[in-house]
Amino acid sequence: MDRAKEITFVTLVGSVVNLILTVFKIIAGIVGKSTAMLADGIHSLSDLVTDVIVIVFVRISGKGRDKDHDYGHGKFETFATFIIALMLAIVAFNLMDVGIKKIKDILEGQPVPTPKMIAVWAAALSIVAKEALYQYTAIKGKKLESPMMVANAWHHRSDALSSIGSLLGIGGAIFLGNKFAILDPLAGCVISIFIFVIAFKMSIPAIKELLDVSLPDDMEEKIVNTAVSVPGVIDFHNLKTRKEGPYIIIEGHLVVPSGMSLKEAHDISKEVEEEIWKEFGKETQISLHIEPEDDAD
Repeated sequence: MDRAKEITFVTLVGSVVNLILTVFKIIAGIVGKSTAMLADGIHSLSDLVTDVIVIVFVRISGKGRDKDHDYGHGKFETFATFIIALMLAIVAFNLMDVGIKKIKDILEGQPVPTPKMIAVWAAALSIVAKEALYQYTAIKGKKLESPMMVANAWHHRSDALSSIGSLLGIGGAIFLGNKFAILDPLAGCVISIFIFVIAFKMSIPAIKELLDVSLPDDMEEKIVNTAVSVPGVIDFHNLKTRKEGPYIIIEGHLVVPSGMSLKEAHDISKEVEEEIWKEFGKETQISLHIEPEDDAD
């Protein structure tokens, strides 16, 4: 199974689970008279949207180079990562907003209906299912080097975390009485802060990549050391690097002896490319400019 198909398969598994959970939680929220569970079901619905984003964008990013995209479509995956992070931030904001309003209502003495057990079971099922989806998607995402999948995995975990808040609030209201109903919105507010932090941490690498920020210093140093380790290479300078989705783009000037023939210089540059591909993968795009030693300055 190639990379795009595997990402699509993992995401479709998540979509099926999200669809089942969304329907069950919304029904449980209505039947169980739980506003927390109803909100949780809407949160699961947002996961379905991100699953669609992943499936659509991974197909685009896997197209490779074409007439209009000389460097490929890798940044579509980066853009999708940013969209998912943004949606996580919106989910966190909405959870905080709902939680604050519910706390205000409770403090003002407004009556709060006691939830039913079906809402507790829905929350428990959601926690188990969404944490399993997080682990599955995160492991696959790291293996396939897809930040978009990892971002989507955290969307699964954010749903599990919100379900924990729902479980605490619903369980507290059922077993401890209505005076503990404030536990639900309080837990939701705390969890929303964690989700927002996760969204922020995800968005920074995506933004850097979209703005063509260079690779970290240690990676650039490794590129230079790999190039100069090839026999015949005197120096490697004017290095420019950036990421294109899961792939790397490298440009640089390769200094070789002045008396060397064009064929010999070309063979050396090909060997440098092969060594860099060994380190960073065959999909790495490399552009080398050959310079004679006496003209390198």
